[in-house]
Amino acid sequence: MTVLSRGATPAAPATRPDRPSITELRLSAFASHRRAVFPLGPLTFFAGPSGTGKSSALRAYEALARLAGGAELSEVFPDPVACVPERARPDAQQRRGFRLGCTVDGPAGAVRLDVAVQAEPELRIVGERLTAGGLTLLETALRDPGRRAVQAAWYTAGTSPVTRAPLPDDRLGTALLPLRVAGKTDGQRHVLAAAEQVVVALRSVFACDPLPSGMRGAVPLDEGRLLGGCQNLAEVLWRTRSECGQRHAQLVAAVRAGCAGGLTDVRAEQLDSRTVRAVLDRGDGVRTPTGRLGDGELRFLALALVLLTGPGVLEVDPVAEVPQALQCLTVLADGFDRCLDERQVRELARLARLTCERGHIRLVGAVQNASWAAEADGVTVVHLDREGT
Repeated sequence: MTVLSRGATPAAPATRPDRPSITELRLSAFASHRRAVFPLGPLTFFAGPSGTGKSSALRAYEALARLAGGAELSEVFPDPVACVPERARPDAQQRRGFRLGCTVDGPAGAVRLDVAVQAEPELRIVGERLTAGGLTLLETALRDPGRRAVQAAWYTAGTSPVTRAPLPDDRLGTALLPLRVAGKTDGQRHVLAAAEQVVVALRSVFACDPLPSGMRGAVPLDEGRLLGGCQNLAEVLWRTRSECGQRHAQLVAAVRAGCAGGLTDVRAEQLDSRTVRAVLDRGDGVRTPTGRLGDGELRFLALALVLLTGPGVLEVDPVAEVPQALQCLTVLADGFDRCLDERQVRELARLARLTCERGHIRLVGAVQNASWAAEADGVTVVHLDREGT
């Protein structure tokens, strides 16, 4: 693995400490990755040919996000054996598993989360550690394989240095701490601040991989929140075009630069009382339905829309009790350059950089080739080799 990082402009607010964000992804043993540590900036791309582990790195990030949101382990890992390194050998009890973690920077400082998952013979979390400033704030371990629980100990710094209690082995303990820790001592408040920082950063994630086949036809009108596959793009355009004229104008400018032929607007037109379709208004009385566009143009349009919207439009689960101004949405874009030509990739990357500089959105994407990034400021590129490191 090699890392190319070109610093963001000095005025960029993306690293403000009041917005918790993931600054490091660790895959100690996950799929093709071993002992891998990936730095993450406001705009990060995993680059490399097929089979180098780009998608699995994004999948690990999304898995941590879903666990932080309270999802059960079986929901997050429906095929856990696929996450076990291929050459991993079982122990004497025939147990195999995987390990992943991250570092979250924010008001509580740098907080590390590390999770060990047993995939065989039973799926369960067998170890979790939350640390900050060299201090272990939460540690769990599987003491009795016959019980569906782990023994947890979290920092108290009161009359007793730690508090011990069982936690379920199918959920992330860090996400459960705000419900278990009273916050009466300085130590407990330290634990709560660190846990909440990790949860806020991880839950604000939108995994996106636009599916052109789903964006070609008419869609029903519903609540207008964009799905990860962007198949309801027309419905979202119907809503957003009238809600924010400035952002819509930016979308039109981006699509004009990334799609063939002139255009004056990107809009949705109503076919009947329940359905709409997306069209490009060419400005001369011609409206081109998105069904006529190529896959690259459709993916460009969808990704541009994602970058120019936010949690209120995207299908994400932000932390309702934390103000939006203190949250930073991370977009996970697998196949960021799939079906795009170099001109489209450069334009979309430029839009991503400008969006990420504002500080409320970060992007982690996977690309085949990132040679264009050598000239781009504010971009971190992680080059992966065939060994996934």
